[in-house]
Amino acid sequence: MTLLNALHSLLPTLISLLGFITGATEPGEAQGADLLFVGDAMQHQAQLDAALSAGGGRSYDYSDCFTLIAPEVTKADYAVCNLEVPLGGGPSYSGYPCFSAPDSYAEALRDAGFDMFLTANNHCLDRRDKAARRTLTALDSLHVDHTGTFHDAADRENKLPLIKDINGIKVGFLNYTYGTNGIPPQDGIEVAMIDRERMAREIDLTRAAGAEILVVAVHWGIEYVLLQNRNQEDLADFLVDRGVDLVIGGHPHVVQPMKVVRNEKEQKDVLVVYSLGNFISNMKTTDTRGGALVRARIERDADGKARFKHADYDLLFSAKPTGGKSNFKVYPSQASESIPASQRGHWKLFERSARRVLDAHNVGVPFKTN
Repeated sequence: MTLLNALHSLLPTLISLLGFITGATEPGEAQGADLLFVGDAMQHQAQLDAALSAGGGRSYDYSDCFTLIAPEVTKADYAVCNLEVPLGGGPSYSGYPCFSAPDSYAEALRDAGFDMFLTANNHCLDRRDKAARRTLTALDSLHVDHTGTFHDAADRENKLPLIKDINGIKVGFLNYTYGTNGIPPQDGIEVAMIDRERMAREIDLTRAAGAEILVVAVHWGIEYVLLQNRNQEDLADFLVDRGVDLVIGGHPHVVQPMKVVRNEKEQKDVLVVYSLGNFISNMKTTDTRGGALVRARIERDADGKARFKHADYDLLFSAKPTGGKSNFKVYPSQASESIPASQRGHWKLFERSARRVLDAHNVGVPFKTN
C-alpha cells in the first residue's frame, strides 16, 4: 500500500476523531446537545451522620449515594444541580435549619457527572458570608461551574455573563433566589435575588455576549405545594417574554408541573419547569421523598438558529440507609425494584402522587418510557 493510499484509508477515522473532539456532527445530522437538570441537593443531619459512618468515623464518604443515577447524568452533555447547602469547612457540620456540608459532598456530585452547581437559594447564607464565599472557593477547586452567588459585586460583574460552549452551541446560565431566610448578605457578598430589572439587564447582557440558548434557574414558590402559584406563573411569563429558552425552578421540595410554552414573538418553544423537587434529602413526607430529572434537547436548525426542541422527565427516589455503613442513595425509576424492600412502599406512594400531578398538568413534557 502506498503512503497516499494509507492516508486515504485513515481519513474517515481522522474525520470521526475530529468530530468527537470538536463536537461536530455527521453530515445531515442536527447539531445539538442534551441538558440535564435535577432539583435540591440537601444535606440533613441524618445524611451527615450516614456519610461519617460510611467513612469509618474519619471522613464523610458519599461515594455510594449517586452510583445508580450517575450513568444517566454522565450520558447528558451538560448536567446541573441545585446545591442547597454551604460548604462551610470543618470540623463541625450541621443539618437543618442552618446547613453546612463537607467538600466531599460536592465532590461526589461532581464525580456523578454534574457540571454546574446552582448556589442562589434560601440556604446559601446559612453560615453567613464567610461560608458562602468558602463555598465558591471550594467549587472552584473542584473545577466545576457555578452561578448564583459571588464574592462581591465586582466578582458578579466579572463572572457574568456565564456562557458554555456545549457541542458547538453557546448556552448562557443565570440563577436567582426569592430570598435567604431573612439573613442579609454581609461584607459585600452578592446573592442574585429575584429582581426583574436586574434580571432583564443580565438576560440582555448574556444574549448580547453571544448566548444562543439562555437558561434561567429560579428558586421560588411555596414549599410543599404541588402546583405552582400565580407569582411563579407571572415570573415565568416575564422570562419567556424576555427571550429565555429554559426556565428551571426549585425550592418547594416537591415536584410541580412542567410545560412547553410558545414565545410567539420569537416563534420558538420554551421549557418551563416549576419545581424539580428534592434530588437527595432526609425529608420524610410522601411528596418530599424524591424529585424529577428533566432532560432537555437543544439543536441548531437548518436556518442556523439554536432552539429548545423537546424534553422529558424521570422520577427519582431518595432512599434512606438500611443499617451498618449504608448511605442515602438516589434511585431512578428504572432501578426502583432495587429500592430496599422496607422503603419500596414509600417510593410507590411518591411515584403515584407525582405522576397524578404531572399527568394532569404537564404540557408537552412526557415521562420517559425507555
